[in-house]
Amino acid sequence: MKYFKNGLGEGSTFACCHPAVNLIFFLFAIGITMFSNSPIFLAITVIFSWLYSILLNGKKAVKNNIIFTIPILIVMTVINTLFTHNGATVLFYLNNGRITLEAFLYGLAASVLLSSVIVWFSCFNVIMTSDKLIYFFGKIAPVLGLTLSMIFRFIPLLKSRYREINMGQRCMRRHAGGSFLSKLRQTTKEISILISWSLEAAIETSDSMEARGYGLPGRTSFHLYKLSPTDKLLMVLIGGCGLAATVGCAMGKTSIYYYPTVVLGEWDILTAVTFASYTALLAVPIIVDIFGEIKWQQYRLEI
Repeated sequence: MKYFKNGLGEGSTFACCHPAVNLIFFLFAIGITMFSNSPIFLAITVIFSWLYSILLNGKKAVKNNIIFTIPILIVMTVINTLFTHNGATVLFYLNNGRITLEAFLYGLAASVLLSSVIVWFSCFNVIMTSDKLIYFFGKIAPVLGLTLSMIFRFIPLLKSRYREINMGQRCMRRHAGGSFLSKLRQTTKEISILISWSLEAAIETSDSMEARGYGLPGRTSFHLYKLSPTDKLLMVLIGGCGLAATVGCAMGKTSIYYYPTVVLGEWDILTAVTFASYTALLAVPIIVDIFGEIKWQQYRLEI
């Protein structure tokens, strides 16, 4: 669909749900992914994490995901293959060191797991905005809530500020020609301006929050979040699928052993239910966003 070209961003239907729905989904999705190295689990999480990342961020998600995940895949796989000599299937010897198939497969699985978590966190960064984090942690741990909101906002804010600084410098013709050293000095100057600006803004934010009484006992915060029937239904669906997948993992239905040889767990009905529940869990936000966008496009055509 061509209207997904630039991504849905914060305007996605799933992002408009209650923050509890979003948080429960990412806790299950990222949590289960972090503790599962079954090939089927990894294949499912890679497919759905990439699909949702592209749905939220558009075409640029493909480039960003490749930049961050491919180096991880290569480096972790190569390092584990070269420095771990466990495994029964020897591929070849390198400087009297055994290069085994099991070490290669384990390194590949671990790298896929880590790259998938990174992609899921890129989706988390779009859906869980700073106001949602403050909504959750503002009363329980106000300092943590503010810190988390500033961390997830930090990189996009730095990019925006650097573009503004760079544009101002170009308007002053500071980038007109020059040698490599002059360009390097100009870039260093812009980075120095960026750091100074960011530090000053952080101090101003801290003073402003302190003056407004942030974190004081009894302080309330404004929000418009209210659980709707749809939110409750999604919470039940996500919670049910997440718990079913978690129970299956805890019972060892997705276990796999890489050393000394690769041994997969036995396949039975409970294993199938575990994988189906995990697939349904990861498909929830994608289905919600696609149907929400289709409904919105139909509404626009009607008016």
